[in-house]
Amino acid sequence: MSEYSAYFRAARQASRALATVAPAAIDAALRHLADALLAHPDFVLAENAKDLARLPATDPRYDRLRLTPERLAGMAQDLRNVAALPSPLGVALSEKELANGLQLKKVRVPLGVVGIIYEARPNVTFDSLALCLKTGNACLLKGGSDAAASNAALLAVAGPVLLRQGLPPGAATLLPPERAATEALLLAVGLVDVVIPRGSQGLINYVRENARVPVIETGAGVVHTYFDETGDLAKGAAIVANAKTRRVSVCNSLDCLLLNQHRLADLPALVAPLAPAGVQLFADAPAHAALAGHYPAALLAEASEAHFGTEFLDYKLAIKTVADLDAALDHIAAHGSRHSEAIVSEDAGHIDTFLQVVDAAAVYANASTAFTDGAQFGLGAEIGISTQKLHARGPMGLEELTSYKWLVRGTGQVRG
Repeated sequence: MSEYSAYFRAARQASRALATVAPAAIDAALRHLADALLAHPDFVLAENAKDLARLPATDPRYDRLRLTPERLAGMAQDLRNVAALPSPLGVALSEKELANGLQLKKVRVPLGVVGIIYEARPNVTFDSLALCLKTGNACLLKGGSDAAASNAALLAVAGPVLLRQGLPPGAATLLPPERAATEALLLAVGLVDVVIPRGSQGLINYVRENARVPVIETGAGVVHTYFDETGDLAKGAAIVANAKTRRVSVCNSLDCLLLNQHRLADLPALVAPLAPAGVQLFADAPAHAALAGHYPAALLAEASEAHFGTEFLDYKLAIKTVADLDAALDHIAAHGSRHSEAIVSEDAGHIDTFLQVVDAAAVYANASTAFTDGAQFGLGAEIGISTQKLHARGPMGLEELTSYKWLVRGTGQVRG
């Protein structure tokens, strides 16, 4: 770890210095950073093109990696959104006075030094930086080699801005892209307070299995939508199409349509909007029979058991026919990843049962799972979507990047 320890120690020192930086100064830095990003689009896009040149356009990572003027504008807006949010730091979670006169206050504080390990998603660089700085955390950004040029370009834009705004060196550090930096980060006990992996299930498993520092998992999204016996066909078709095709490379995209067996006759209409997008369907026997002759044959195949529980991140969708709501719930429990799940139904009782029973970070009724996103949830941006239950769950915004401490004021009390 020795060659990387300087990065970690600088981040630790910066985390202490950030405690004295006024929230208004952080907000100003984020706004200036948004301006700087929009002032250098040609440079950032040219560096991004170097990364894209190493991937075929058909690779699912290509879309996650690709930056455009529109996406840069979105990143800048997210920076401004985060700046506009109230700071959670110092907010009192509870206050009380004990019988002995001690006054206790429980307040939000930064986690300290946050390491973020991510793959081909350069937008994560600025999302993480903004959320960490807003919460007084120093961040160690460990992007993947696929996005090395893009991430370096973004930090080249950010670094001078942060220094001009008086933020301490080491407040936001891009680690080298090689794997050894990841290994060192996971072992940096005493220097790094928490590591957040954001990427494939393989990356998340590797971090969980090898880290000696605490980890907040942002798990893979194996996402289901259950079309109930009472589901509205027009709503369902729009929801399924949006959840599947809006952006297939993200973790909230739909992977498996669960269809109530009494609605098989409606299946062709339900999935019809998917055909123009070129979505390949892997349907179980009843669904395949219902779709034969009604969906392009080149895009229709019989499902195997391996298709269920798969996060496709591509224009692919599994279809499973289920007997009823209980069977749908059983399938989700067996194959889901506790990320996002949805029901399309007009039965209030079925909706309530689904919302109550499904164990996932975000559970929807009559809406697309594409909304599982920090910005969409009003968090400004997100550092990831946690699928675990301790500390944070779902899109992680400002509050999820804080801990708390007890402030105790006395007048000389001693304990007997």
